[in-house]
Amino acid sequence: MLKLAVFDFDSTLMDGETIDFFADELGIGEEVARITEEAMSGRLDFFESLQQRVGLLEGLDFSVVEKISQKLPYMNGAKETIAELKSRGIKVICFSGGFRSATGYAKDILGYDADFSNVLHEKDGKLTGLVGGDMMFSHSKGDMLVRLQNILGITEAETLVCGDGANDLSMFAHAGTRVAFCAREILRKEANIIIDTKDLTKILEKI
Repeated sequence: MLKLAVFDFDSTLMDGETIDFFADELGIGEEVARITEEAMSGRLDFFESLQQRVGLLEGLDFSVVEKISQKLPYMNGAKETIAELKSRGIKVICFSGGFRSATGYAKDILGYDADFSNVLHEKDGKLTGLVGGDMMFSHSKGDMLVRLQNILGITEAETLVCGDGANDLSMFAHAGTRVAFCAREILRKEANIIIDTKDLTKILEKI
């Protein structure tokens, strides 16, 4: 029986990549999206790509970051799926290689229990191009999942994970139910549930 469900945020609980929305404000959307795709497909180290992309955001007003973070388009079925999982007594957590400005705001809207993500450094109201936080490396999600399982006394067999990109691979290694959601090939190969429709409620039909 499942007791823990961990979801990626960007392109999983949210329809798109948060950092691409920020980059569009600076007119560098295509450049940042290209780096994101390389990282999510496993062709670029996640830590290096994150540093590189956030560096390009230097100078963006933090007020703009907050405004965008509060207007992101959530994935079809995200709220309903989380509510149903919680009604079954399952803890629902969000792991994101993206940013707390987005995951923290979405927490009460979508209903998950906690979020672990990264924080954009700002000074004098503008982004400095620096970033820190819980999900900086390609191994971060797996590392955090194991720690949560140990704290909560939950086994791999009792764990569901859901994501779309290469930085979700590390958590796939520690879960019995592995959902690749509209995912890159590198993740699909490690999944035992594959969903190709942008509707998270499809997960409920499989578990």
